[in-house]
Amino acid sequence: MWKKALVAALLALVAGFVYHTDPTLPEHLLEVLSHSLATLQEAPSVEETIAVAWETLITAPGQQWSRVAVGVNACVDVVVSGVGLLQALAADPRPGQDHDVLRSKEDLNEAFAHFLGRGAAAERFFADREGFQRIARAAAEYPGAQFYVGGNAALIGQKLATYPQLTVLLCGPIGPKLHELLDEQIVVPPTSLQETDEYHLILEYKAGEQWGPAQAPQANRFIFSHDVANSEMSLLETFVASLEEFQPDLVVLSGLHMMEGQGRELWEERLKEAVVAISDIRNEVPIHLELASMTDRDYMNSIMQEQVMPIVNSIGLNEQELLFLSQAGSGPHSQLASWNSVPDVGQVSDILLWLLETHGRTDPESEADLSRVHFHTLAYHILATVDGHWANQEAAVAAGARVASTQACGVQQVDASRVRLRAPLRFHGSHAEPGESLALDPRRPVTVWHRRNVTFHLSPVLVCQQPLRTVGLGDAISAEGLLFSVMLRRQ
Repeated sequence: MWKKALVAALLALVAGFVYHTDPTLPEHLLEVLSHSLATLQEAPSVEETIAVAWETLITAPGQQWSRVAVGVNACVDVVVSGVGLLQALAADPRPGQDHDVLRSKEDLNEAFAHFLGRGAAAERFFADREGFQRIARAAAEYPGAQFYVGGNAALIGQKLATYPQLTVLLCGPIGPKLHELLDEQIVVPPTSLQETDEYHLILEYKAGEQWGPAQAPQANRFIFSHDVANSEMSLLETFVASLEEFQPDLVVLSGLHMMEGQGRELWEERLKEAVVAISDIRNEVPIHLELASMTDRDYMNSIMQEQVMPIVNSIGLNEQELLFLSQAGSGPHSQLASWNSVPDVGQVSDILLWLLETHGRTDPESEADLSRVHFHTLAYHILATVDGHWANQEAAVAAGARVASTQACGVQQVDASRVRLRAPLRFHGSHAEPGESLALDPRRPVTVWHRRNVTFHLSPVLVCQQPLRTVGLGDAISAEGLLFSVMLRRQ
């Protein structure tokens, strides 16, 4: 916006200088300068063009969900400045190093620096209960600390509850503070209520912020907790039992990622129990699974190959989770250690196709139910669906992208002066196979391409330049995408 204004100002100065220096110059030269100036002043920015086009593209689905059941991870998020909290804990900056499980303040320090330097989101389990409680008290007392609804299930339920035509059931470990924060429209089974809350600490950082030698390339957050109820998915059976009375027409499930920090012996057995419980959900009710940050490849393989993924219809994930899926399953581009800046669209498309062909319903004879994947990263989103199973996906992916812009900036409508387009303007629909060159058209900002019997819908995201809060964006994106989706065939 400021660049356009600067160019316009320079053109105006040039026009004025030319006229006052030699008013006898041909009139058509002055007309050209004046026309250029008027065009610059009146032409909408690419961000404005996309925001307007979204409003046309995002149309309500012909069939809408009326009763949605969401479970099972829920908590209270305590949001603080990551750098500020570590300073308050008298921690000295340390070289970044990832830890699958945090066992000390030093592990927290190193893991935070590791992910801040990459601008990546992550979530870890803090094994020391007393150590976590000391850090949690410091976070709660930190100036400016904020308390929010937390946990993927509760955040998705909270987002869905903003639509008055929906009745939302939320099941999870819900203590008094969380119950107070939840939307009044949300139905909470009495069996979900507990005497104490589970707290998660959200360490946020801004683009350019430093912790020792590490500097954040973009705003993001690091999450950690010592959360036993959610880590064991202790409310899963309660959730499934409540569905018989509630009779939902959509089930949204999350919280599987919380179990991996408990160790292989626990998660191996609990995952089998989870599959049995999920299998009890009526076949005609579609299930969406929301994934989150994981580090145990064996655990991820169990979810993919023989456990959960084949019995759900839809999944939502981000770039870290997608790449880890491929690494765990030896899929396309699994040799990549991490994405470089904006993930390559062709590489993402390759992994999404592999995921649906390997673990989904691309083969009509397959017993798997998975037919939809909603991928989101900072710069763009992709909805990949098996043909014949879902409709209104152009509107769904655009709606998800729009809510990423508005929620990050804390506004009701996209403010073009506060966002920037970071999506690639040209890209390929595949990296591994010869694929067509595709271009982003701001006037029709959802790009569509096909690979065998899978259709891909890509929408750019208008990235908020000064985000107010990054936590829960993925959950809001998935919730919004589901709200605008229509399932054509009940597997």
